Amino acid sequence: QSLSLFSTVPFRTSVSAFTTVRSRSRATLPRCAFTRTIMSSSAESGDVKVSISDAFDGGNIEFVEQKGNQVFLKIKPDLYTELEKTNHFQYFAFRSLPSLGGHKEEIEYVIQNAKDASYAGAWNGSTVCYSKALSSGWKRLLNTNYEDGCLKFSATGSGYFAYFPPYSYQRHLEFLSKIGEEHIFSLGKTLQGRDIDCVKIGSGKSICWLIHRQHPGESMAEYYAEGVLTRLLGLETEGSIDGVARECLQKYTFYIVPNMCLDGSVMGHLRTNAAGANLNREWHPSEGYDAPTLERSPEVYHVLKKMDETGVDAFLDVHGDEALPFNFLAGSEGCPKWEGRLKKLHGAFLASYCRANPDMNKNIGYEPEAPNEGRKNICSNQIAMRFDCFSATLEMP
Repeated sequence: QSLSLFSTVPFRTSVSAFTTVRSRSRATLPRCAFTRTIMSSSAESGDVKVSISDAFDGGNIEFVEQKGNQVFLKIKPDLYTELEKTNHFQYFAFRSLPSLGGHKEEIEYVIQNAKDASYAGAWNGSTVCYSKALSSGWKRLLNTNYEDGCLKFSATGSGYFAYFPPYSYQRHLEFLSKIGEEHIFSLGKTLQGRDIDCVKIGSGKSICWLIHRQHPGESMAEYYAEGVLTRLLGLETEGSIDGVARECLQKYTFYIVPNMCLDGSVMGHLRTNAAGANLNREWHPSEGYDAPTLERSPEVYHVLKKMDETGVDAFLDVHGDEALPFNFLAGSEGCPKWEGRLKKLHGAFLASYCRANPDMNKNIGYEPEAPNEGRKNICSNQIAMRFDCFSATLEMP
């Protein structure tokens, strides 16, 4: 009953805001905080000069060249991931600024290395996000096209272009400032010295942990965190909390981490932190690879340490999926104790979520891991095994 109630609290308004992520409708996406930009690369052709910059929080692009009204670009890869032996990339965000008099010219942008991205198949049917400012007005470019291994899209005038609207560190800090300081504490520091912020609310006996954005390029996960906290704390209703949220706060004590990978978010990475670690593979040692460690994955180290102190009765790891344009849950089917209680809890939570929000899907998701073969280094599996509790990954488009 408690899980059923909990599943209706933050998600009714949070998930549905992002279900248009891969649609071709002109949906306006959530506001993003403004951050300073600096021109870094420019190109010239005839009377139109276009300056391309990614020198802002969460920016990622490499200027290649301009030919006529075509601007050729490449996505910068993440740092090398030691465990997975690769350089991930897919996320991008950049500013384009035509020279004076060129604001009426249509410019075609061509991302040349799209075919080599971590999830190249996901470009099919996708649409690039576009806005005149980082702070508001994000929409989809319906002329986005993936052909011959390149992602192409066109627009006139200056603007920002992104895989998904960036959620900046500035916005992260400003949002936390709206929450009473008695609720916020630091779990530790990232490799670049940022606080790993955690929000503790509620007074219930059951302990629920929610973490978001282990993969920094999945900025929709932090928008989700903002929605969760806004409803639970009544931030848009002058502190007035609805009955469902109030009952949840009485039954649960929540530990909510809005962004697990702050360094990677600022650096414009898709999946890794400042050391090149994919945090969702750092929750347990594997194949001679020690994890988590303070030297490579302090974000996971500090969160897991606090979890061991508090215990965990329910857990949700919030992500965005690059390829599947749906909202769905990934369970811990490969865990030794899955059959029985954990399977029933998962089913009850998913059914309740679907009743509360029809955007959630029951029959779409990843191929379950084989019984007793769950990878211990993946977060939701580790939490299920470690605490014998409901533990799932929530994926959004």
